[in-house]
Amino acid sequence: MQPLLTVNFYASSSGAEPVRDWLRDLPREARKVIGEDIKTVQFGWPLGIPLVRKLESGLWEVRSRIRDGIARVLFTVEGSTLVLLHGFVKKSQKTPADDLEIAKRRKQEVHHG
Repeated sequence: MQPLLTVNFYASSSGAEPVRDWLRDLPREARKVIGEDIKTVQFGWPLGIPLVRKLESGLWEVRSRIRDGIARVLFTVEGSTLVLLHGFVKKSQKTPADDLEIAKRRKQEVHHG
């Protein structure tokens, strides 16, 4: 079975890939869970709750349960590419405004160069 979407990491103008760096710093077990969840989205897009939640037009989050809490990977879709914009471990019910702003800014870069 072919994936419906290709997965790419957001890269800054300097070439940094913050989501890849964030994932590398997580325990192996957490990386595995998040990776499986992203793969589920890649093969099953479009998906909804409980795995994927739409935050706003063109911006979604993958919701992964890990030992330390709930990991979130915010992403956008550009054509047939799922672009991982920002990742964090959630400490409260609401998505922190700072994390949302980072993802929105990166989404603008992805969609408007």
